[in-house]
Amino acid sequence: KITRLKPYQGFAAQTGGGVMLAIFAILGIPASTTHAITGSVMGAGAARRIRAVRWKVSRQIIFSWVITIPGAAGLAIAFTYIIHLFV
Repeated sequence: KITRLKPYQGFAAQTGGGVMLAIFAILGIPASTTHAITGSVMGAGAARRIRAVRWKVSRQIIFSWVITIPGAAGLAIAFTYIIHLFV
């Protein structure tokens, strides 16, 4: 768990994430629903009290976000070269 939320905080987090995704959709920018909602949950928890957020867990999540795109791209490159050897 990142933080504990009361119902109104959960509503605020869902609304914030949803509005962000809607803005990105209007602008034609691809966005991850998971990232938007996770970020908004962190924000809703931090709005109550900065220490209410488990930042160690949050750092792990953010680190995984940072390495996901280049990591997946690197693996796709490697697998493409390997498969191309047999096709």
